[in-house]
Amino acid sequence: MTANSGGLARRLGTGDAVVVGLSSMIGAGVFAAFAPAAGVAGSGLLLGLAVAAVVAYCNATSSARLAARYPASGGTYVYGRERLGPFWGHLAGWGFVVGKTASCAAMALTVALYVAPDAGQPWRSLLAVAAVALVTALNYRGVHRSAFAAKILVTVSLLVLASAVVAMLVAGSPSAERLAPFPGTGVTGVLESAGLLFFAFAGYARIATLGEEVRDPARTIPRAVPLALGIVLVVYAALAVTLLLTLGPSALGTATDPVARAVETTSWSWLVPVVRAGAALAALGALLALVLGVSRTVLAMARDGHLPRPLAAVHPRFAVPHHAELAVGVVVAVLVSTADLRDAIGFSSFAVLVYYAIANASAWTLRADRVVPALGLAGCVLLAVHLPLSSVLSGALVLAIGAVTYLIRQGAQR
Repeated sequence: MTANSGGLARRLGTGDAVVVGLSSMIGAGVFAAFAPAAGVAGSGLLLGLAVAAVVAYCNATSSARLAARYPASGGTYVYGRERLGPFWGHLAGWGFVVGKTASCAAMALTVALYVAPDAGQPWRSLLAVAAVALVTALNYRGVHRSAFAAKILVTVSLLVLASAVVAMLVAGSPSAERLAPFPGTGVTGVLESAGLLFFAFAGYARIATLGEEVRDPARTIPRAVPLALGIVLVVYAALAVTLLLTLGPSALGTATDPVARAVETTSWSWLVPVVRAGAALAALGALLALVLGVSRTVLAMARDGHLPRPLAAVHPRFAVPHHAELAVGVVVAVLVSTADLRDAIGFSSFAVLVYYAIANASAWTLRADRVVPALGLAGCVLLAVHLPLSSVLSGALVLAIGAVTYLIRQGAQR
């Protein structure tokens, strides 16, 4: 299907939308978020995972309701603008773009870390830039090609994770004693781990931000969002328990490659290179979907003048926002030379929690079932304020810059 009147082509079905969400969550969560969560909560990360899943479910439900009513690119930027006003739409879009741009940098660095774990910083940065360039070129050719690539990557990732779990349970020495003490930390630690693990669930937003490219969005999006979220929760829970039984919370909290380290402790250590390759592919799949979602939000904001107008251009042949995709790729390529993986997770989580707080507030105005958006809004605020202080301060500063930029622009127009 081709684009009409400068719009994007509706090529994605339910299966494609689910795969885009899976590739975002699987790559980001499994290979990036478990270690810092264990570092702050110990075995309590299991409780944190449950809390993050509840908040994510509320956010997913609110996003699906809104996406069915407003099937356009931009996600909560569009919902906040339509339901709460232009300022809240702008703030949501700004939070999404800056938060997910940091996530893109983190995923690119993860690719480099697993491809060349012993390489020095310059080489890792170079590999990360190469990953960004590859993903940008693929997205430039069309969203249906990106969805096909995501399908391959997420399949490989799930097979690798299943193999790793089997190795830890069958060829390793898992012990329930490693879970003690449980939960290991108080409520504050559990909530901080939930905020960090929320980073792993945020991939379902890719489905909503692709609303203009999904066939029959009123039916497809509400089906794809909870399906993707449910699959990911099962995978996360199985892997989290297995890692804790194999490594224990202390070793897991300090690991840079927890899945590979856990497999190394088994008699199937020959599987480690496969795990590393799978991790790199998973992170590449996450980067693919992240750039896809960020560029669509940039497109929507540029259409409304909140970002430079040229970023709203749609390629006449490939029907993609090519200027937005190139701009996002360039910014991420610059960030990978200075970004720290764990700091990027905290910063991204704060910005995206603010984004979903606005989504839940927008859904609350629909006057349907208000319990879910109210619970989601309260959960987003609670998790955001319990993130590491540096993440809260830096995230609040960047959001304040976005708010001031909007007010200056409005004043100039008047």
